[in-house]
Amino acid sequence: MSIPESHYPARWWHALPDGRIQCDLCPRDCKLHEGQRGLCFVRKMEGGQMVLTTYGRSSGFCVDPIEKKPLNHFYPGSSVFSFGTAGCNLACKFCQNWDISKSRETDTLMDQASPEEIALAAERSGCKSVAFTYNDPVIFAEYAMDVADACHARGLKTVAVTAGYIHDVPRREFYSKMDAANVDLKGFTDDFYVKLTGARLQPVLDTLVYLKRETDVWFEITTLLIPGHNDSDAELAAMSQWIMRELGPDVPLHFSAFHPDWKMRDVPATPASTLTRARDIALAAGLHYVYTGNVHDPAGGTTACPSCHAALIVRDWYRIDDYTLTPDGHCPHCGTAIAGRFGAFSHPFGHRRIPVALHPQSRA
Repeated sequence: MSIPESHYPARWWHALPDGRIQCDLCPRDCKLHEGQRGLCFVRKMEGGQMVLTTYGRSSGFCVDPIEKKPLNHFYPGSSVFSFGTAGCNLACKFCQNWDISKSRETDTLMDQASPEEIALAAERSGCKSVAFTYNDPVIFAEYAMDVADACHARGLKTVAVTAGYIHDVPRREFYSKMDAANVDLKGFTDDFYVKLTGARLQPVLDTLVYLKRETDVWFEITTLLIPGHNDSDAELAAMSQWIMRELGPDVPLHFSAFHPDWKMRDVPATPASTLTRARDIALAAGLHYVYTGNVHDPAGGTTACPSCHAALIVRDWYRIDDYTLTPDGHCPHCGTAIAGRFGAFSHPFGHRRIPVALHPQSRA
């Protein structure tokens, strides 16, 4: 008898002497009684074992520009087939996707799709890659990894958009299936992480160092700047200096603007000047590629050569207005290699988002 997708056997757990089980996927180490779910809500003790309740189920599919993930140095101008599930293993009070990540309603999961169906739909949509996004793919790692295998079989790349909150063993297995990642570095103090995300800073730093030193995964970092919480000059300088020291100057860093949402509706939106100030601090620390997001800022969206400072990829929001990088990723003016993954560039996808229904007949 086949196992229902909503009862898919989960990995990374062990039994405890008192009859409970412990999840070993992320540093939360949730200890569960029979029928109980972890904080992520999607991993559950059932029949004495752990199951993943969202395998094969999605909150929806869209075709996006790769720049929306955001990834500015991973096949710029290409399209990415994006999907997520429900739930999250962080508890960010400022969540910008709370309707998906905080969902406790199975009705949020509109589409059912096997890994092979997703890979085929992405291929038919003309996408270069598939992104696990909207909520954190760490919590549906088994599903994401199976989808990644199906994508690789069709020559598609895979992208994880994640907070990087994961233990070492599953981290190694998960990222072995990923070609690229954008990691949310929520802030740069443990106090911020504990009070506003319910997590800790160090495991995220460990993920970033692991990606840089032990994998070939292309990754970029995003920090959502929240007025009065993680946007001081001192914290931004400390974070930029850590990235420079531990990861090097070529890891792209994105500063994005917060808007009042979820449990922080009383905090004002981030002014564009804050993003510009953060970008200046990071550039002064020696980082080569620093971007601003969620604001209209062509200068903050442009990829410049770190040697001759020529504008190589000029962006306005997610639209590419000018592209002069060579196909092998070099500056045509001085020959400097630009960090990233590049290829032939023509007819960029643009800034639009296209919703996709894998099973249109089910939406009647």
